[in-house]
Amino acid sequence: MKRAAMVAMMLGLATFVFGEPQASSPQKPATSQTGGAQPGASQSGAAAEFNTAIANTNDPAAVEKAADAFATKYPDSELRGLLYEAAMQSYQRANNADKMMEMGRKVLKIDPDEPTALVGVAQVLAERTRDTDLDKDQRLDEAMKLAQRSLVTVDTDIAPRADTPQEKIDAYKGVLRSSAYAIMGTLEFNKEKYADAENFYRKSMDAFPAQLDPVVVLRLALALDKQGKYPEALKEANHAVQLTPEGTTAGGLARRERDRLVQLTGGTPTPASKPPASAQNPAPPKN
Repeated sequence: MKRAAMVAMMLGLATFVFGEPQASSPQKPATSQTGGAQPGASQSGAAAEFNTAIANTNDPAAVEKAADAFATKYPDSELRGLLYEAAMQSYQRANNADKMMEMGRKVLKIDPDEPTALVGVAQVLAERTRDTDLDKDQRLDEAMKLAQRSLVTVDTDIAPRADTPQEKIDAYKGVLRSSAYAIMGTLEFNKEKYADAENFYRKSMDAFPAQLDPVVVLRLALALDKQGKYPEALKEANHAVQLTPEGTTAGGLARRERDRLVQLTGGTPTPASKPPASAQNPAPPKN
């Protein structure tokens, strides 16, 4: 029972959507659609109103209200999607999953292939769908399709400004790919397809190795544990411990999983080292 409870708690931790973004996480490169908003440049009415609307991203409700007003006034403007995406990410930082998904769906209504929105909506569906939901299968199937689609459109539907450094573009795409694979891993884990989950979690880590998500590392340990691959699971659990500090939800779960595997295998726990700044506060989603 304790084991099942820990797995349930672990799968409740979100990797892409919920909580404050990691301090060193790559931000989305400015797109060519916003390229006209340069200081001192003459701006059309739509561009000027866009810049005003997007200025206060710390207030998600204000961004949403501004996006709705802009979309009503400029129903054919491509900038509508960028405003709703800003609102989506603002609600992400506020841990408001329902509103985040609502904004993500508005983005996808404008651009069905927008990879950031595809990943965001897929993550909420994967993390927030419950066994008691009448439309559970439909929601999880949609999450898988959205995540799979994002892996295609991440290479076709991000149009950064010409002056964006290539390393920033590559890093942002790596984060999106990593998140998409992590979503797919969680969906397979919940189906008890642990080998498939392991495969997707490894792909998630490979997609952006410069900044491993400690939650994904721990979920990989759980998938290996479920397959009886205890030595490999212990290796990843030790890795998760190294990436997470004590006193956090992920850190506590990583240490419990490590201790359990040490007892099973007779192995030795790796001493925890100070995690990188980017892994200090992996926050659980709000219910």
